[in-house]
Parts: sequence; C-alpha cells; structure tokens
Amino acid sequence: MTLPVASFSPLYEQIKAMILASLQASEWLPGEAIPSEMELAARYAVSQGTVRKAIDELAAQNLLVRRQGKGTFVATHQEDDWQYRFLRLAPDTGEKFHLVNQFLSCEKTKATAYAANLLKLKAGDPLIHIDRVQSFAGKPIVYEEIFLPGARFKGLDLDALNNWHGPVYAFYESQFATHMVRAEEKIKAISADETLAKHLHLQLGAPLLSVERVAFTYGNKPVEIRHARYDTSEQHYENKLN
Repeated sequence: MTLPVASFSPLYEQIKAMILASLQASEWLPGEAIPSEMELAARYAVSQGTVRKAIDELAAQNLLVRRQGKGTFVATHQEDDWQYRFLRLAPDTGEKFHLVNQFLSCEKTKATAYAANLLKLKAGDPLIHIDRVQSFAGKPIVYEEIFLPGARFKGLDLDALNNWHGPVYAFYESQFATHMVRAEEKIKAISADETLAKHLHLQLGAPLLSVERVAFTYGNKPVEIRHARYDTSEQHYENKLN
C-alpha cells in the first residue's frame, strides 16, 4: 500500500505568495513602497529573515525593487531603468535608445481562435487592436500590432494613446491598473510586404525580424499580444543569457 506524500511549501514561499497576492490585489501600486521587513514580519507573524528571503525572490523576478536606504518598492515601467526592460532591440552604434511613438489606429475587434488561445479568452470575445510605428533618430524602425482584452482595457482609444508621453506599459499601469511582469517571445526572419515596406520606408522584400510577444501580469495572466517587425539594418536584437 502506497501512502500519499504530504506537500510542503517552505515558510518563505508562503510569505512570498502572500506578498504576491497583495500585489495582485493592488494593495501596493507600481512605484509605491511596500511595508518594511519588520512590519511585514509582524503582519505575517514570522521572522524578518523569512520576509527578507521572500522579498529577495520577488526582487529577483523583477516584481519588487530594493533601494538602498529607502526601502523596497513595487516595480514600475515608469522608471527610466525599466522603461525598455522588455525591449531587446539596440542600435549597432551602442548609443542610448529612445523610441518615438506614433499610434496609427485603435479599433475594437473580436478575438480569433488563435488570439483567444494566447490570451485565455473565448473566440469572439472583444479585443482592442492597435497599430503603432516607432522611430529612432527620425527613422521608422518598428511596426507593431498590439491586441488587448477589451474587458480589461475598456475605454481605451487612439486619443488617449497619442496623448500619453511615455512607455505604453507605464500607460497600462497608470490608466488600467495592469502591470506587465514577464513576457514570452517567438522570433523569426521575414521579408517586408507592401504594408511593412510602406510604414518602415523600405523596399518591398527587405529583410525584417518578426517578434511575437505575449506579455503577462500578476498571476501568470496573459494580457497582451504584441507582433513587432523590426528593421535590423542598423539595429540588432540583444539578449543576455545567464
């Protein structure tokens, strides 16, 4: 006879889950400080060391940010160091990257079976479809199609996007309480069709890098599909592997 094996979660993992639940519930918003380790230890009736280990893991996952002498803060895409955390495109020259947005359209549509599967929705559920061009040094280098769940992003329109001056992930945070915490990407080489050639000022058939991303918020919930096409003639896709 085989006896069932009891599942066991270390105490710091339990505290980590509790802190994560508070982040999901927007108890502490992006950019805000969370309570001190001493306060959290008292709240959860555990040692400071246990809280510290839980926070260390959340910081390693880029959900929290430690600031020497100031405390621990909820990560936000509004900080300079985080604005391009998910962007892997970099100029060949090595200069600092600053992309200028031009939102072309923002329309309501319905989820295809493919999009619904990626976003954990039902086919036909409302979606928002956004087209955007990003330029560097006056030259368009990125054409993107973005798909968002309509229920989460109610009221989003083209004027709101074009009136926002900053990273779009910071816009999601401030206007829709949606913080992107991780992403998965698929990358392949393609040739520019007529639409891409037009928006990126390239010859028909020019080589491009196609990157399809699904971005997730807390709780491993997918909330954005982003299909980007990069002109890599003077840029490269950079990824650091540990």
